[in-house]
Amino acid sequence: MDRDHLAINRDIWNADAVNWVASAEDRWRQETPVWGNWNTPEAGLDMLPADMTGMDAIELGCGTGYVSGWMARRGARVTAIDISAEQLATARRIAAEHGAGITFIEGNAEATGLPDAAFDFAISEYGASIWCPPRAWLREARRLLRPGGRLVFLGNHPMSLVCSPLDGSPCDRTLHRPYRGMWGADWTGVTYEPTGICFNLTVSGWMEVFAETGFAVEGYHELYAPEGEEGTRGAVPADWARDYPVEQVWHLRRG
Repeated sequence: MDRDHLAINRDIWNADAVNWVASAEDRWRQETPVWGNWNTPEAGLDMLPADMTGMDAIELGCGTGYVSGWMARRGARVTAIDISAEQLATARRIAAEHGAGITFIEGNAEATGLPDAAFDFAISEYGASIWCPPRAWLREARRLLRPGGRLVFLGNHPMSLVCSPLDGSPCDRTLHRPYRGMWGADWTGVTYEPTGICFNLTVSGWMEVFAETGFAVEGYHELYAPEGEEGTRGAVPADWARDYPVEQVWHLRRG
């Protein structure tokens, strides 16, 4: 993939930011975190430490910043970086309304320019975890973390990509793309709800990159849509997502 994913994704998110304001305000008001497109509860996932008092934490690809808000509420000193100025404008406004003292940075999560070993904890929910090439952002995450520091991230499950038609229409129960050699997908030219350039790997591909970049796996979750949900979210129908994993969560520790 030799297109400029950074410029493409930045421009798309700047143009689309207005459509995420209402959902951002809802998420900021959540007392207990919920995750991903299907609002998976925090209980059992343990995406965030229960008590983050005294911790230095960073969100890589923060968007509207609600995850950073949840970390600040748990006592962390939070830095959040995103490439979209418009998404950050929303994040800064809502953070100020909630009295959250978060340092927001407009920049590239693949090369933040922040000091080495500055953080105890890093997280990405549909941020760098899907919009940046895995080797690039994971190397940067490791550099930013102190020895023993933790990284948690959530993104699309590779099965959802394999079952996505080439025109971008919702997942179905047919294999449309090869699993072997998976790198992600360019959604800029599709017919159905075009977006940007996303990245993903096979499960073994992720494991190889973790080993290369110096992370040990401490946990893994495959997420499904809950019973009773209907409709389509993120181009994934609920009935599909009840039978097949739609999202994945990795818990890693820096060596």
